[in-house]
Amino acid sequence: MSTKRDLYEVLGVARTATEEEIKKAYRKLAMKYHPDRNPDSKEAEEKFKEVKYAYEILCEAEKRDAYDRYGHAGVDAAAAGGMGGGAGGFADAFGDIFGEIFGGGRQRGGAQMYRGADLKYSMEITLEQAATGFDTEIRVPSWDNCDTCHGSGAKPGTQPKTCHTCGGTGAVRMQQGFFSVQQTCPTCHGTGKVIPEPCSACDGVGKVRRNKTLQVKIPAGIDDGMRIRSSGNGEPGVNGGPSGDLYVEIHIKQHGIFQRDGDDLHCELTIPFTTAALGGDLEVPTLGGRGEISIPEGTQSGKVFRLRGKGIRGVRSSYPGDLYCHVVLETPVRLNDRQKQMLRDFEASLSEGGDKHSPQSKSWTDRVKEFFS
Repeated sequence: MSTKRDLYEVLGVARTATEEEIKKAYRKLAMKYHPDRNPDSKEAEEKFKEVKYAYEILCEAEKRDAYDRYGHAGVDAAAAGGMGGGAGGFADAFGDIFGEIFGGGRQRGGAQMYRGADLKYSMEITLEQAATGFDTEIRVPSWDNCDTCHGSGAKPGTQPKTCHTCGGTGAVRMQQGFFSVQQTCPTCHGTGKVIPEPCSACDGVGKVRRNKTLQVKIPAGIDDGMRIRSSGNGEPGVNGGPSGDLYVEIHIKQHGIFQRDGDDLHCELTIPFTTAALGGDLEVPTLGGRGEISIPEGTQSGKVFRLRGKGIRGVRSSYPGDLYCHVVLETPVRLNDRQKQMLRDFEASLSEGGDKHSPQSKSWTDRVKEFFS
């Protein structure tokens, strides 16, 4: 661990703190900085490693005593040779702490234990489903104990044997000068056992791959890219290690009318230019049914109308968002001769009224003249 901060300071406890006080402080900080709670924060990840390292040292009496007497030198690599590299020394801490932080295993009763890998399941849902939430079932790959060997991995009638290379510990220690490094046993791969006659049904693995059905609750207001954690439903651990987690990642299908922006919804409201000029009441769609907007006379393209509370109530929101309707004027097409002449006559009548009928055009024309002048 590269940090040189005082380990008691890291956990926020006094040097006279009891074991229970140290555990309590660790649980609080580990929960605060856990990667699952801070998925995109490198700072939180480093804090979590720092807190975990401090706890691993201070929770064991022998390591804590070495740290209290010699500081960091009592637990770092340089001190390993001087301390003899025996049980409870730096090498054990290295294999135990660093292995767990960076994906290795923890030694328990001989063989190395490894946490199972996390799994990701992508689920595509509609905007309506995201707004209201729902319960569903998913099928995911799983590992179950082999029915033939009952999980031992050995051929029926035979038994696994203790690994001769590591003596059943699952790890071997390599000494290089002052450094003692613990590594996974290359013969048994950390299990502490070898299987002379593997089970033919599972090829000695002890488990067979099957699919399992899980109940998943999609909360109302979930947004695109959010994940739902199903604890313990990832890959199984090795040698009794904990299983990983399953993360259900949500993807929302593109909607034919609405676009979501957080808790708000947006849609285009296409209206004929006659309605924009004369005004009127229009019916508009909402996720919950129908709504109505009153269009005032002289409404321009780009005008936005807001319907309060017609958006989506997010997962962490107390109130629903709003629906924003963006006005788009529709230009008539495929006019016959009579309709074209009517529009020309209409345009001529507007010109007789001067600029009062087209204030925006007048303003734009003046700005263009000013630009070129």
